[in-house]
Amino acid sequence: MSLARDRQLDGLRTIAVSMVLYHHFFAVDGSVLGHLGVRLFFVLSGLLITRLLLDARSSVGYQPGVAFKAFYIRRALRIFPPYFAMLGFIWFVNLEGARGSLKWHALYLSNYWYALRNEWTPWLLCHTWSLSIEEQFYIAWPLIILLAPRRLIAPICVAVIAFSLAYRFYWPLTGTPALARDLLPPASVDALVAGSLLAVYRRRTELWSPWIALSVAPLTVASVIALWLKSVPMTPALDWLTWIGAEVFPLIPLVVLVGCCSSGLRGPFGRFLERPSMTAVGRMSYGVYLFHPIVLSLVVKTQTWIPINVSEQGPGRFVIATTATLMLASISWLAFERPLNQLKRYFPYVSPARAHASAPIQPKEADERKYDASAFRPSYASHDERGS
Repeated sequence: MSLARDRQLDGLRTIAVSMVLYHHFFAVDGSVLGHLGVRLFFVLSGLLITRLLLDARSSVGYQPGVAFKAFYIRRALRIFPPYFAMLGFIWFVNLEGARGSLKWHALYLSNYWYALRNEWTPWLLCHTWSLSIEEQFYIAWPLIILLAPRRLIAPICVAVIAFSLAYRFYWPLTGTPALARDLLPPASVDALVAGSLLAVYRRRTELWSPWIALSVAPLTVASVIALWLKSVPMTPALDWLTWIGAEVFPLIPLVVLVGCCSSGLRGPFGRFLERPSMTAVGRMSYGVYLFHPIVLSLVVKTQTWIPINVSEQGPGRFVIATTATLMLASISWLAFERPLNQLKRYFPYVSPARAHASAPIQPKEADERKYDASAFRPSYASHDERGS
């Protein structure tokens, strides 16, 4: 079932990035699907990173220093090269006049840049707020997972989620809505840590808690209603309540969806997620998310040479911009990202030599000291990191 699980999580990445593309390329009157897709990405990231760190911690010969070093080097190999290549291109051509704010984005402070200005300028890099949130999360969370007493990890997750919920209920007291309510870390840490809590929970049992099982259906219905109401004019008080509901209600349904797929979901939907086209896009979803605003800018600039309308939201823009984005992301994945990912094998979470030295030697193997270092690398590591 592990192969089905891996394919299905890649399929979920495809669904998440498709929501973002629909929001930016197609939706005429705005859409909540883009934000919901980002929330799904957060839950996936929290699950995969925490699962990877917990498994490293449970390995024979585990050393915190080695695991820390491996985590950050492997993160850098996966995230930094395409990200800074994108920023370098934008700086070189000053695309959409975005050169002036690049230092904020280079330091992964995009969310603070937009929150402080309270406007999406420059729009070309507005999607980097979520990437900044994840990098800020990666600064502290590995320390907690690798160093905190095991019995306290789940309570810490619950406390962080509660803090995030309290943050949401605080905002109605501040008056006028601002971008800061969505872009500061507490606004997203609930989804990231909910995925982490799922990883902790899944190590203990595959069964869902009864209250979770009973709440999925009503929370899903409530989520649909809250998300639909966001597009309906209403009083400020109802607007605040709708915003809170649209953020909070979908959390458990998203966690259950990711949890089911992490175990291997059966049925038509599971098979749909495992289709080669779904898993292929999921593997390169980081590039799709990263490059799609650049593609949008360039496509609009070439409207003169394109026979269909790409200057406005709609099917023409969606087809052309999505096709170009997938082509660019494919090239980046095959020629750039995947070769760099292969370097991760030189930075295992547990030193092979130490793992071998710590392993008990059977009498019949006493004279056979040679070993395959790859046996001590968790088989899940490449999947957990390749798309996060």
